[in-house]
Amino acid sequence: MANPDRFLSITKPITHVIFDMDGLLLDTEKFCNEVQEIILGRYNKSFDWNVKVKMLGKKALEAARIFVGETGISEFLSAEQFLIDREDMLQALFPKSELMPGAGRLMRHLHAKGIPICLATSSHKRHFEVKTQRHRELFSLLHHVVLGDDFEVKHGKPSPDIFLAAAKRFEDGQIDPCNILVFEDSPSGVLAEALNNVVSCLNIDELEYDVELINVWWLGLLLWSLIQGWIKVFRSYRIRF
Repeated sequence: MANPDRFLSITKPITHVIFDMDGLLLDTEKFCNEVQEIILGRYNKSFDWNVKVKMLGKKALEAARIFVGETGISEFLSAEQFLIDREDMLQALFPKSELMPGAGRLMRHLHAKGIPICLATSSHKRHFEVKTQRHRELFSLLHHVVLGDDFEVKHGKPSPDIFLAAAKRFEDGQIDPCNILVFEDSPSGVLAEALNNVVSCLNIDELEYDVELINVWWLGLLLWSLIQGWIKVFRSYRIRF
């Protein structure tokens, strides 16, 4: 197994940055939740956070299968039909997407400092276009964008496919993975709004060969989020760190 210390620590200068999008740069998760609640309401069901966690970061059809299966509506609604039923509602809501606090400032700062930035999002092209239509200028700062329906992304997160594709498309050629910083708000999404967004150094190269390392990273991300949450609690009681 790869050395997790190497994986979780940042020991080299950061030269390139990869961003996730939904819930990190754009406040879009609330729209998905709203639409899913509407659909479940037709069957007297409600949307459970545990189901959301399993769906986050997955490709559309995979997430849809989890949704209809975990909520117990698969006998009434197929995953494919769920995607069709939700589409008009999402198309109406996504153009209203707002930037998450500080997202624009961070992207502009990195761009101004000459640090190449790119996007690795599970959103497919059609949704990406409507989500970002009010923020074209900001997203034009990205060196490139890798979407969930990209030909190189065979599997959704936590598979490293999307990060591997994003990393190799920087014009600098082969980049040491330890020089790449990945901004991801959740392990395949996890913890989302409950705790602070997390900045992690994702060792992309090793992820391609070591499946166990994926779990190490998600576990490290979870533990770091919990630590940050407790620090906030202690600070509220004026305990210094």
